[in-house]
Amino acid sequence: MTTKTLARWGAAVIVSTALSTPTFAAMGNTASTYGLLPADVGTAMGLSMFNPQASALYYNPAYLTRDPRGELTVGLLHGDQELRAVSQGNPSGGAPSVIRDGDILNDTLSQQQVIALKTDLTDMTKFEHPIYFAIIAGVEKFGEEMLAFDSSTSMEGQFFNYGRQPLFLNLGGGLELANGITTGASAHISLRSEATLIASANLAGETQREELTVSAKPVIRPVLSMNLEWDKVFCGKEDCGIWTGLETAFAFRGHTEARTAVESNLTIPGTVIDPGITVLIDTIDSYQPDIFSAGLLYHFTDNFRAAVTVEQQNWSDLEDELARDTVKDQAFAEFKDIVVPRIGGEFNINDTYKLTGGVAFSESPLDSNASLEVNYLDTDKWILGLGLTAQYKSVPVLAFPVRLDLAYQYQKLETRTFDLYDRRSPSFPQPYESVDAEGDVHVFSGSITLKF
Repeated sequence: MTTKTLARWGAAVIVSTALSTPTFAAMGNTASTYGLLPADVGTAMGLSMFNPQASALYYNPAYLTRDPRGELTVGLLHGDQELRAVSQGNPSGGAPSVIRDGDILNDTLSQQQVIALKTDLTDMTKFEHPIYFAIIAGVEKFGEEMLAFDSSTSMEGQFFNYGRQPLFLNLGGGLELANGITTGASAHISLRSEATLIASANLAGETQREELTVSAKPVIRPVLSMNLEWDKVFCGKEDCGIWTGLETAFAFRGHTEARTAVESNLTIPGTVIDPGITVLIDTIDSYQPDIFSAGLLYHFTDNFRAAVTVEQQNWSDLEDELARDTVKDQAFAEFKDIVVPRIGGEFNINDTYKLTGGVAFSESPLDSNASLEVNYLDTDKWILGLGLTAQYKSVPVLAFPVRLDLAYQYQKLETRTFDLYDRRSPSFPQPYESVDAEGDVHVFSGSITLKF
């Protein structure tokens, strides 16, 4: 057994122990890729900054103040993606293609269960000023998988922004500062996992005198926001002309990442003596950048409102993070900051039913068309959403209203050409493959909300 083989074996042991079963995860999360609740999914997140449900914790916690009632929400999200690579041949000639035309590189389902609670904490304090608190959590495979992590190189190419996501957790609240001015803050919690393995082994891979330590530490990132209702700011409760029904929102979401650090030390008596072979892995997954958001909402009538939001996503910071990543540091992938526009609308059909819809365009933050051995693929995409909400004011047994939400979202990944590189290829330093990345994503979401 060679030293390199043993090092790979040691890394495999520790990673499989410290992490869950390998999955197709990626540099995204449910809240930013699809939306948390149906109201977010069905508007392509165009109305997320103006949604008073608990998902406001992630998009605009100041908006929790808009509905004084408490809520308990249980939701399900099913994301079905078909991400393809179409071979354009070997640019350097010679070696056969590793991609068949129309190869599906990723069709892993994202199936997240979401539970959220929102309530007014005023009765717990000596103040009469309302203070709203909320917590929202999401778990993959409909509640069965709390950790989905995969950080790897790939000869076939791997999509940058889709896959099953790790545990999602946000908690925080909002309050009114002045008439028409509300503010909010929340904490997004992700995990940094660390593992250490010390062992002695024979050439067959059988270990003895093992010592394994695994730990996970929370990493907390802030979400801060402010919302302004201009008619209340300028005119109080009086009619305010053109300012009536106009709202603006501003939010900052700090960058998040799921990170795992692994250290293993292996010896083989008579072959590899102490201090042995040390394998160090420090890698990230499910990274989301600093995001600055601004939104404008207008109530055109009592039954119709629409919003335009813009997000500045600072993906260029990921270059420094990957430079310290022991799995992806050789990729030299280049990223750029992007602006994501979104439009969303909501129409009340009657007192019970309302329709929602939205559209968004997200440019790819991946600026380079090649990333050595990692071979990231990512494209610009159009996002379309449609949702239906039913709120029943009187339900048998229950003393308060019940809300049901259903939503569908479609994402179209536009075609983009990438060159694939690998040091093991006979054609290196030339690319061994040129592929067109493309895909379709279908997202279904539903939730039930009990108000109290």
